[in-house]
Amino acid sequence: MKTVRRLLYADLITAIAYVCLGFLALFFFFDFVDEMSSVGIQRYGLAHACAYVLLQIPGHLYELLPICVLIGGVLVMARFAQNSEFTILRTSGLGPQLALKTLLILGVGFVAFTFVIGDYVAPFSNRTAQLLKAKYQGTMAGGQTGAWLKEQQRYSRYAANIGALDGNGDMMRVRIFEFDANGRIISTTEAQSGEFLDDAWLLKNARRIEFPQNLKTVSMDTAAEKLSSNIRKLAEYRWPTEINAQMVSVALLKPERMPAYDLFRYIQHLDNNGQSAQLYEIEFWKKLFYPLSCLVMLMLALPFAYLHFRTSGIAGYVFGGVITGISFFLLNNVFGYIGNISHWEPWTAAAAPSLIYFAISLAAFGWVVYKK
Repeated sequence: MKTVRRLLYADLITAIAYVCLGFLALFFFFDFVDEMSSVGIQRYGLAHACAYVLLQIPGHLYELLPICVLIGGVLVMARFAQNSEFTILRTSGLGPQLALKTLLILGVGFVAFTFVIGDYVAPFSNRTAQLLKAKYQGTMAGGQTGAWLKEQQRYSRYAANIGALDGNGDMMRVRIFEFDANGRIISTTEAQSGEFLDDAWLLKNARRIEFPQNLKTVSMDTAAEKLSSNIRKLAEYRWPTEINAQMVSVALLKPERMPAYDLFRYIQHLDNNGQSAQLYEIEFWKKLFYPLSCLVMLMLALPFAYLHFRTSGIAGYVFGGVITGISFFLLNNVFGYIGNISHWEPWTAAAAPSLIYFAISLAAFGWVVYKK
């Protein structure tokens, strides 16, 4: 049995690696062509564009791994069937259940590999890429309005806006609005830049305005005098907060590019401050369920070993595997959007594509192995 495992695993890993290499080379070319439009902006040169595109590869690998597992699996299983190798293995005692178990053991390895890439390598490389681009080209911004975050503290409510992050990961164009329990504004604080501390933000060159609460009971001249007297310019201003650098990164970057733990902490922050976390909850559950799709893809590939091929028939089945993989990728994204719009349970929207293809793989395996 060890010899059979070595044979299957070696061929499968080699085929999947080649498929991944081909897809990544294609994505590298497209990303590089697209990035050429940014070359020449400030100090951003050709070498920086190459480094930026290379740092995007782990993210593409995470997205493509289930598809590559399916295509590589279909290619190997179909070739085994075409050369009658799998028939010999079946007559040697490799039954359907044992064959499925053997593939699922390899699938667990791909699940772990996909999780590590998606939760550790890809977020780190993507953040490094964004900071590299910010360092040589400008800033890392979250759209035209930046990132908005809210926080409920003991006596006040705050709304903070961060315009961008610079190349060192520090904040730029920071604005903080403080409200009382009745929703009336108490103060505003603006700063050109700010640093993250353990339990606070250290704002540089801040301008703070504190609004008196009894302005309605005084004349216009007195109100203007009180307001002007409450405007302060500070070289440094320390604002205590639990909003850390990871939360700001989640708000500025795409949530699917963030680690699961950072998403979980950000979801807790949104819940504690009465904000909707539906989109981020779906992405969090997708982070947990997406690696498991590698198991489903190998289950889909196994029935191809039980088919009978003519000499020129294998290409059509491989093409079918490609289409199936692409359809899974599209369905995974579509269910995320539908679940967010329709307010589905987050885990349902995240798990539905894998469950659908799991049912399809079981039906195909049962029909090909036991009925055909």
